[in-house]
This record gives sequence, structure tokens and C-alpha cells, in this order.
Amino acid sequence: MEHPLPECPIARFLTVLDGPWATLIVRELLTGPKRFTELRAALPGISPKTLSSRLRRFVLIGLVTRTAYPEVPPRVEYRLTPAGTRLQVVFDAMAAWAEQDLPRTGSARGADR
Repeated sequence: MEHPLPECPIARFLTVLDGPWATLIVRELLTGPKRFTELRAALPGISPKTLSSRLRRFVLIGLVTRTAYPEVPPRVEYRLTPAGTRLQVVFDAMAAWAEQDLPRTGSARGADR
């Protein structure tokens, strides 16, 4: 990587999973290996450049493995490493917190007081 990661563990986490696409890509890979086109279809609005960039970064960091199969046409699969799979507990905690503390519709709590 070009720059060292921060000392603070939370800052490191946020540096690695920067932006909404990063977390959503990991969310999709938590259900199993996916091809690039499957990830694009599951994430409407993501550009191919952004998806490719995030996947490359995840491979460098060690969250994702990229496997190219010698087939015609070529097939490439992305899969979480054990470190990436351990993010499941983080995502479960985020989902539980959002279900309990964030409204699904309307304004945020207290905004109209």
C-alpha cells in the first residue's frame, strides 16, 4: 500500500472500509464468492471503475482473494478471506444498531423538536 495505516484501530477500520461502496461490496461478498458482473448487478449505481478500484484495494489489504480461472471466456471470482469473513460480526452489530436506533422513514428523531 502507498501509505501506512493509522495507529488507532477504529481509524484503520474506517480507512480500509472508506465510503458506502466499500461496506456494501463486503456485504455482498459475505453471502459467498461473486463475479465482477454479479457484484455490479447487486450494487446499482456503482461504476465499474469504483468497483474495480475497491476490489483491488481489498485484495492488497488481504480482505478479498481474486481467483482467475483458465476458461474461455475467462472467469474471475472474488471471495472474502478469513479476515474479511470476520467482518460479519461487525455488520451484524451495525444492522442491529440501525434497526433499533435509526428510523426507516421520515426525519431523524428529535429533528422536529
